[in-house]
Amino acid sequence: MDLNLLWFLLIGVLMTGYAILDGFDLGVGILHLTVKDDTDRRLQLNSIGPLWDGNEVWLVTFGGALFAAFPETYATIFEAFYIPFMLLLFALIFRAVSIEFRSKQKLSLWRHFWDFCFSASSALATFLFGVAVGISMIGIPLNERFIFTGNIFHLLHPYALCVGVLAVAVFAMHGSIYLYLKTEGELQKHARRNFWRAFFFFLAMYLVVSIFTLVSVPRAIENFTNYPWLWIVVILNILAVANIPRAMSQGRPLYAFISSCCTIAAFVFLFSTALYPNLVTSSVDEKMNSLNIYNASSTPLTLTIMTVIAVIGMPIVLLYTAIVYWTFRGKVVLDEHSY
Repeated sequence: MDLNLLWFLLIGVLMTGYAILDGFDLGVGILHLTVKDDTDRRLQLNSIGPLWDGNEVWLVTFGGALFAAFPETYATIFEAFYIPFMLLLFALIFRAVSIEFRSKQKLSLWRHFWDFCFSASSALATFLFGVAVGISMIGIPLNERFIFTGNIFHLLHPYALCVGVLAVAVFAMHGSIYLYLKTEGELQKHARRNFWRAFFFFLAMYLVVSIFTLVSVPRAIENFTNYPWLWIVVILNILAVANIPRAMSQGRPLYAFISSCCTIAAFVFLFSTALYPNLVTSSVDEKMNSLNIYNASSTPLTLTIMTVIAVIGMPIVLLYTAIVYWTFRGKVVLDEHSY
């Protein structure tokens, strides 16, 4: 394995970590308006209160690693996705502001406003993440100098929009299981009802996007011909999806949450497999105009230095994450320091 492939895999690991960890707190935000009582909304906010900003460290690390390891890709992606990324940045900032500002006043109008902002920005951020994945799958128009030659309408492809809706469904399901684990009483029963709605919504979108992918993006399964063992991941993905409702029906929400994490990890893996060896696929000339892990990478010296930093830094990030989750384990309760 060379350094280019190693960093392709490491970036995939960072994307997986972010999708799993920030996925459930974005899901909590998507479902936030489904409860009417102020105490229940505070409980939902406090279930992710100690975790949500730490989860976004994975996104920052992902962006930094992509910039350092594959700078040409970073530049091209931001040029092509400038407007969606600005909307995404706005949504993530507004979401954080909503969490912090909501508890500053007890006026119901004030709190309703920030509740709406929190939920809407969570759904918008998730949808834009999904659209970015969908666009990456179908490719964007790049010329021979790897410069984006399209416009905003190239990003509004029906396939990309469907993947955006699928992302909202996945994170809503993931968030509902997390809320079931962190709450009790009537709020927990409400989370269970939300789970079943979100799961059937996810299942419908999962089937639609799978068929849409096979019809519109046949290139997505080309690597399965060269590496037949990849079908094992597809089978494991289906088994993980099937185990989610099974575990919830048997009263084992932790198993359902683990299966949901595995489902998201499999999605990221299959997405990376569909792209490989490309990072940005050209819809004009895939062979000549695409950015891949070799023509878009930094120098071998840079990748070597980054590898040393990753060997030192990754265990620290994992240890920090584990300590935070262990410290705030158990059911959520309200106190004087709560949101």
